[in-house]
Amino acid sequence: MRPRWRLPVALLTTLVAAEAAVLLLRPREPVPRPEPVEARAYFSPAQIDRGEAFRSGQRTLYGVRLLLEGALLILVVRRAPDLRRLSGRPVLAGAVAGAALSLTLAAATLPVSALARERARDVGLVTQSWGGWAGDVAKSQAIGAGIAAAGGALLVFGMRRFGRHWWAPGAAVVFAFGALSVTAGPVVLDPLFNDFTPLERGPLRTQVLALAERADVEVGEVYVIDASRRTTAANAYVAGLGATKRIVLYDTLLRDFKPEEVRLVVAHELAHVANRDVPNGLLFLAIVAPFGMFAVARAAQAMGATPGAVAVPATALALAIAVPAITAVSNQLSRAVEARADAYAMELTGDPRTQIAFQRRIAVQNVSDPAPPGWFHVLQGTHPTTLERIGAAEARLR
Repeated sequence: MRPRWRLPVALLTTLVAAEAAVLLLRPREPVPRPEPVEARAYFSPAQIDRGEAFRSGQRTLYGVRLLLEGALLILVVRRAPDLRRLSGRPVLAGAVAGAALSLTLAAATLPVSALARERARDVGLVTQSWGGWAGDVAKSQAIGAGIAAAGGALLVFGMRRFGRHWWAPGAAVVFAFGALSVTAGPVVLDPLFNDFTPLERGPLRTQVLALAERADVEVGEVYVIDASRRTTAANAYVAGLGATKRIVLYDTLLRDFKPEEVRLVVAHELAHVANRDVPNGLLFLAIVAPFGMFAVARAAQAMGATPGAVAVPATALALAIAVPAITAVSNQLSRAVEARADAYAMELTGDPRTQIAFQRRIAVQNVSDPAPPGWFHVLQGTHPTTLERIGAAEARLR
């Protein structure tokens, strides 16, 4: 194969592998096709305008952040930092380059992040002080810099030890990091930012356990997170594997939503446990990582990456190109999994009307866009849109 075709073929093969993984792992259960519904049938004009205006502005800021990061990475690749003083310690040089690059990108995009936060505060989503936010940013960046330093060191070590084939052990490291993050993140990293308390004994806990028993699901623990210290938004999620498996409910969800709506959300999260969606996410990573890292290695090589200072920013730039493309493909799987969880929840509770009411209320509380632009939903959407979820509930009522 001609050298100039190697990189495009590697990138295309990665996307094909990701699409194949989506087809392999996507739900097989039939889900009713959503009824076509109009936003104005469920939301007032003011609510629609507010959600569209807020989310449109946040999307623009997200795009600006990506452009800033890309431009900075290109600049650093073209003018790699001088680490000659560490030339006798190339692995250490890789660690320094990784940490420095992480902190530089964070500093460059900090004004954009602050502006996005200010816009969220203006619509009532933010409850945290600027000082609290700054503390969270500092902790996040310290953790990110540490991870980037480890990644830079491993990258340079891998290049020196395995040459052009560093991508193979690199794929194993990526998978191991993903598995470690999923398993240990809920008990190591998450408590650094929030307090988690077991759902207290009472009617709701009894109902949650009854739902789990009816679904024949071993739920692990159910925790409540003190999300209200930062936001008025409501949410819930499943995290962890094995002994760290848990369902997490925002305290805002318990505070602001009706018991039947909370039960529906819990049933949705039980679906993720029952269908092993977290392990399946790791399986997707295991399938795609080798192809993705091969493409990243070829892209970094085309940018002049060698076991030196330029290796880290060149590989970071290659990742910045490859990861969003892979994510856009994987989001197809995410949307299908979430649609299945919605269907499971409505089947388990027998309550499609509550799904409609809940989707209306949470869209307003979280200042969501009920029908985001199609292109954005295809590229970034991890869940069906609000109108699709309402439409799926309406389909069950007919």
